[in-house]
Amino acid sequence: MKGSRIFMLSLFFISMAIAFSSVRIIVESSAYLKALFIYWFFSSLYHHLRIISKNGSTSMDYGINYSLSIGIFTGPLGLFIFESIYRFTVYFNKRRTKTADPDEFVHTFYNIGSFVISNSIAFYLFNLLYPLLQPIPFGFWMTMLILITVTSLLSDSFLIAVFTLLGDIKTKREAINFFKTRSLLDMGKIAFTNGLLLLFLQEGKWEMLISLFVLNYLVSRSFLSKSQMLQNKIERDKFEQMAYTDFLTGVYNRAFMDKKIAELNKTNECIGIIVADIDQFKKINDSYNHAVGDQAIRHFANTLKSYLSREDYLFRSGGEEFTIFLRNRNYEDAVLLAEKIRRGIEGSSFKAEYKEEKISLSYTASFGLFFYKINNQLSIEKAYVYADHLLLKSKKMGKNRLSSSEAQADIYNLKASVFAEV
Repeated sequence: MKGSRIFMLSLFFISMAIAFSSVRIIVESSAYLKALFIYWFFSSLYHHLRIISKNGSTSMDYGINYSLSIGIFTGPLGLFIFESIYRFTVYFNKRRTKTADPDEFVHTFYNIGSFVISNSIAFYLFNLLYPLLQPIPFGFWMTMLILITVTSLLSDSFLIAVFTLLGDIKTKREAINFFKTRSLLDMGKIAFTNGLLLLFLQEGKWEMLISLFVLNYLVSRSFLSKSQMLQNKIERDKFEQMAYTDFLTGVYNRAFMDKKIAELNKTNECIGIIVADIDQFKKINDSYNHAVGDQAIRHFANTLKSYLSREDYLFRSGGEEFTIFLRNRNYEDAVLLAEKIRRGIEGSSFKAEYKEEKISLSYTASFGLFFYKINNQLSIEKAYVYADHLLLKSKKMGKNRLSSSEAQADIYNLKASVFAEV
């Protein structure tokens, strides 16, 4: 920690030496003051739109930086003054809003130092390279791309040094991967923005300069708003998934089953409702333990799921009981599938750990299938009860079997038929 602070402060003092060794600001005072105010205002305004990322114990923010253009326009001393005013504005605002990191004060000096050093080097490179590249088509933009590449590499190198001293980066591979996180598209965006700003500065087109800042602000704000909306949607979807997912098996839970029942009750589609559970499940728990029982339930759920299509629904409706909604099938197909699942369960086994040993267990399951066309006379809630009674019939007949029934046209005959079978 102490080594990283010394490094950060060293960058600041080096940047100060570079700035004051340049003696003067290379543009007229009036032009510099205009540029200083505009850059300070929009950089401060833009700062709250930057994306914050946490790397170990240090926070990093990402966004377009305008230091290259004002650094080339004014020279290292003018850049140092701008960075100092801007960075301390951000620092005091973070203190005011209580969002500052514990080492925010030292980080402020680091930001000043790193940006002044890298963009001062870019200033001297610009004066060296641009006269050579100017005769070439798009020579100015080639120069800007080279400068952005250099400043990006320098900035990443400074950060890698800090993270290495903090212990957040320990290997060369991690350092290389850090370099790889740099986006070429972002670098191109920074080069293009700073290039236009520099051209407007050099030609004294202050209205165009301000317009570009405003445009960049609006685009960044719009992007951030859309990003936040997308993130909120992802989080809502994640919470909804958690609310409707059974934690043990990963299939839908009873709450989601109730939700789907309400939706399907409004349709008139044909549906096969299967209620199934593991035979003699209590014996598994009593003979082994609940961990083995949980493994049996997970195996049962995965096996049931493997037979279903995307249009079907599988719910854990009770302890070892599961409910299936078969859709877009006729009665015969539903019976064949249910019987296929029953045989699949009977012929399978699962592995579990018991008393530090690997064991292989098998089990059977009983099924009740009720098939009907959804209508106003019979809700799915009632149809589910009939399927449950058919499961009870399978249990009474010796387990490991399927009992099924198809609804008759007359609802009263249907009730009599189902309960008579049970």
